[in-house]
Amino acid sequence: MAILLALASDELEVLGITTVAGNVPLALTQRNARIICELAGKPETPVFAGASRPMQRQLVTAEHVHGKTGLNGPRLWEPAMPLRKERAVDFIIKTLRMNRDGAVTLCALGPLTNIALALVQAPDIAEHIHEIVLMGGGSFEGGNITPAAEFNIYVDPHAAKVVFQSGIPLVVMPLDLTHKTLTTRKRVARFAGLGNKVGSFTAEMLGFFERFDMEKYGAEGAPLHDPNVIAYLLKPEIYQGREINIEIETDSALTLGMTVADWWRVSGRQANAMFMRDVDDDAFFDLLFERLARFAD
Repeated sequence: MAILLALASDELEVLGITTVAGNVPLALTQRNARIICELAGKPETPVFAGASRPMQRQLVTAEHVHGKTGLNGPRLWEPAMPLRKERAVDFIIKTLRMNRDGAVTLCALGPLTNIALALVQAPDIAEHIHEIVLMGGGSFEGGNITPAAEFNIYVDPHAAKVVFQSGIPLVVMPLDLTHKTLTTRKRVARFAGLGNKVGSFTAEMLGFFERFDMEKYGAEGAPLHDPNVIAYLLKPEIYQGREINIEIETDSALTLGMTVADWWRVSGRQANAMFMRDVDDDAFFDLLFERLARFAD
């Protein structure tokens, strides 16, 4: 849905999509990204295969939430659009070196492996990044894959540590915020009623994964995480947060992947991220409804 929102928005130029192993292995994430581009009628969008595993750990996936395909619910197909031959990390480095005016924002919807590998391989690119807006982490909400850790950060905490220590401006959409954007049955029905294939596909996808989260959290709907990253670029005024310090735990077996968010600024450490905590959820969903309705079949 984050990709669909970006592709539907004329204000944004999507330079490319880099895939990474996360919710499901890389072979499926690169397939799913191309399916979504074809669904949106944007088969010319460059899609690149990235890291197939975390920097230092074995891969942890989330088929128990999103199904074996990573997009369970709607009927899927084998995409016709090609996967670009260039490696994702090379694409990131080349693109940032070509755009030295700080015009490029990196939008991270999964583990931060590709971005971290690019920063390690080419440290000079950091100064060319306008900002990184990412979905990940949590503080007051705790974790969703362990008691302490959110999934995206937990999958590759070492990559997250590289990114959070890079000095690049960061905007973080944590569980504390995304748990306030719930896919209620009324909202899912509104997606289904958009009258286009994108709307039906979205409703079927949400109908599958929300069952797991509704049972897990006991809420009236499932949290819609990733589209907040793109919605922030389009309507930053609907979000509220605070500049704080965030450190990533990489040593403890008990709290591995924890985002130690100093919301009360008690550590004395310098702020390194904008940690978003509140959102106008009605405005967020109105934006999604309006943009996804733009797609023709």
